[in-house]
Amino acid sequence: MEQLVSTTETETTTPVMKAIQKHTAGFGAKLVEVPVPTPGPGEVLIQVKATSICGTDVHIYEWDEWSQSRVKPPYVFGHEFSGEVVALGEGTKRIKVGQTVSAETHIVCHQCKQCLRGQYHICKNTKIIGVDTQGCFAEYVVMPEENLWVNPETMPAKLASIQEPLGNAVHTVLASDVSAKSVAIVGCGPIGLMAVGVAKAAGASRVYAIDVNPYRLKLAEEMGADVVINSLEENPLELIERETDGDGIDVVCEMSGHPIAIDQAFKMVTAGGDVNVLSLPARPVAIDLTRDVVFKGVRVQGITGRKMYETWGQVSTMLATGQLNVEPIITHVFKLEEFEKGFELMRAGKCGKVVLLP
Repeated sequence: MEQLVSTTETETTTPVMKAIQKHTAGFGAKLVEVPVPTPGPGEVLIQVKATSICGTDVHIYEWDEWSQSRVKPPYVFGHEFSGEVVALGEGTKRIKVGQTVSAETHIVCHQCKQCLRGQYHICKNTKIIGVDTQGCFAEYVVMPEENLWVNPETMPAKLASIQEPLGNAVHTVLASDVSAKSVAIVGCGPIGLMAVGVAKAAGASRVYAIDVNPYRLKLAEEMGADVVINSLEENPLELIERETDGDGIDVVCEMSGHPIAIDQAFKMVTAGGDVNVLSLPARPVAIDLTRDVVFKGVRVQGITGRKMYETWGQVSTMLATGQLNVEPIITHVFKLEEFEKGFELMRAGKCGKVVLLP
């Protein structure tokens, strides 16, 4: 672990905090010391109690093509967290000091056609915290009041910190009616694993989890998958054809982003079924649109973020009632200073959700 580094010259009276900074246009990140942010009008200062690592954060850490085109170092990244409100900016009305909160990470414009229709999750001018703004891999973070979701006081901080990605899983699965239907989760990264649990909680008759990572397929079983398929060991299309008497899967949730898996997703869906796509392939993907979409009458939905704030209500209710248990997905908890351990586990695929504690 590198020594704590100050990235700014500050007066001794200026409060500072530890933070993980994407410090350069290259691989990695650095633990630094930066000023504690000050909330402006309509904003809230939150002391971060737990923050979790997302696949997007790994892209930024690795400095891949997407991150090179999107983010501008140096800055503090990270966007999934829970914490306690410690200060309010001018004009705030709803949030109170002392409340425990998590955050909807999409900051929207309220002016585009989509926002005016109430479709905030697809705002054309969305900014994402920790990507387009300063993030939450830190001891404190500032957020717009309107983006905060108040958590039950009894909810553990580490669980509260993963509600944002859980919202992705809930949005993806519940975009279709899955009750008494077969569901395939293609790609068992942390959000895919959450989707397995969501599908079972929502009444799916049979849930298939498909991946190439034995560690994560074992977690999929813990989350309630009825059938786990390692695509390196058996052909998922042949197995599903046998399992469904040739009919296919009612609802397929594509979460892998791999071209072969995406093609298989469209081939395994039943005629008249749904394919809900959350994954973000790095490049254009070829599918047989004629045979696998048009002639089958398949409904395809692109999923981005969470419906604001319908999905948050669904997430909160499923957790509060015990309808959904995502504890098995949180496999590792580290101190903020140990962030490199968490990122290496994520890169190796040898974890579920990794939580960092400032």
